[in-house]
Amino acid sequence: MAEDLKRNGALALSLKQSSDDRKLSLAASASKRVIIKSADMKDDMQKEAIDIAIAASENHSVEKNIAEYIKKEFDKKHGPTWHCIVGRNFGSYVTHETNHFVYFYLDQKAVLLFKSG
Repeated sequence: MAEDLKRNGALALSLKQSSDDRKLSLAASASKRVIIKSADMKDDMQKEAIDIAIAASENHSVEKNIAEYIKKEFDKKHGPTWHCIVGRNFGSYVTHETNHFVYFYLDQKAVLLFKSG
């Protein structure tokens, strides 16, 4: 099954519980390591956020541009107003709409995505 997904270019996610973090093993050409640190978001939207973040990191190398790409995609698909922060070292405390928050690591970079306003 995993080989079929790889050949078809589909993204397969397998959840592994590890303390409070959910680790996602990605079987795709991108094969990025994803760890969801905190989420108040439906699973399908989380998967979409990860997919968009992977595409953004493949197309851009500057963190600001990665964040801009993710934010604009979510504004288009889910209406305004989304906010996105990408980086290796930052602190935050945000207020978000219910079911519209995810914080995860994509390899070495943290991605904070939330809707507010």
